[in-house]
Amino acid sequence: MAEFSRNDVSVTRRETLFQGFYRIDKLWLTHPRFEGGQVDIARELFLRPPAVGVLLCDRAVERVLLIEQFRVGALDDAHPWQFEVVAGLIEPGESPEAVAVRETKEEAGVDIIADDLTFVSEFLVSCGGSDERFTLYVAPADLDQAQGVHGALDEGEDIRVHVMTVEEALALGDSGRLNNVVGLLALHWLLRHRDRLRAQWA
Repeated sequence: MAEFSRNDVSVTRRETLFQGFYRIDKLWLTHPRFEGGQVDIARELFLRPPAVGVLLCDRAVERVLLIEQFRVGALDDAHPWQFEVVAGLIEPGESPEAVAVRETKEEAGVDIIADDLTFVSEFLVSCGGSDERFTLYVAPADLDQAQGVHGALDEGEDIRVHVMTVEEALALGDSGRLNNVVGLLALHWLLRHRDRLRAQWA
């Protein structure tokens, strides 16, 4: 059975269609078909810096912290204000761990340390049209004082903190109220690894 790699794809032409905070390119590509021959396609590609997210939990893994903020990509969804994990973009020269620590303080008002981060996964968010790569962690945090509204005002952020039980967070996913892929993945991973984290953070 044929297994293809990046080396099997030829980019014959590339053109930048838009350059703003983000960039959109158009690519003309050639790649082999599974049943032989080749296919020539043209695709638009949304280029985005890599991102990092962290699901914050208490050490007993009974409660989690989710943030709520408006998302333009959810404008036509029933819930433009999305429940999410803390997240941010990696700036040049930054490590994913440093971003996780920085964004946790900025978006949730909570302090964590990089050594407490547990790696969950690195994945492509929407590879049908974007190159965005996301690194996800979980981390223990003191959630007793976590509350209020946070975010960088100069970036237009208006972020509300919610602390809830793991079961309440999962119910948000089951009802469709929490419907973004990173949040759902984080919660389902947590459910599978809850006992291990409890022992690790005890």
